[in-house]
Amino acid sequence: MSNPQHTPASLHAIDDAMLALFAREVAKYPADQAQSAVMACLQIVQKAHGWVSLESEKVIADYLGMPPIAVHEVTTFYNMYNQHPVGKFKLNVCTNLPCQLRDGVTALVHLEKKLGIKMGDTTTDGLFTLQQSECLGACADSPVMLVNDVTMCSFMSNDKLDQLIDGLRTASAGEAN
Repeated sequence: MSNPQHTPASLHAIDDAMLALFAREVAKYPADQAQSAVMACLQIVQKAHGWVSLESEKVIADYLGMPPIAVHEVTTFYNMYNQHPVGKFKLNVCTNLPCQLRDGVTALVHLEKKLGIKMGDTTTDGLFTLQQSECLGACADSPVMLVNDVTMCSFMSNDKLDQLIDGLRTASAGEAN
């Protein structure tokens, strides 16, 4: 796999339409607080490209008048921002203590085996990326996993994981036909 941080900037260009969306977000804040729109700008880039490159972070930093490292800190702090290309289905597995105490390790090992990848990797078919989340805020339902930053999956037994993965594969194959 090539290093996504050295992808040509042209693949992650910020076009006029995106700049207009940036401006709309910046307008929501006082003139001296443009940096408050950093998360919205990152989301705009991710929606357009599927992930946020270092080049895109630099454009956002310049646009908002803040140091590039400040934008990078936001990108790396929140796991909702993809720092490299991800599969069609991004699986964020909670690895915090409550989930681990309720068989979260077992669920994670099962997912790695079923998908044939390790945490942080993407399947060769590009369907699944397995990522770690420090906490998904659903400790009472642990172990938990978040699919594509939207769908929370609770009480993840091996059987439920198998059904989920098989269902996502089937849905994806159906879309391709």
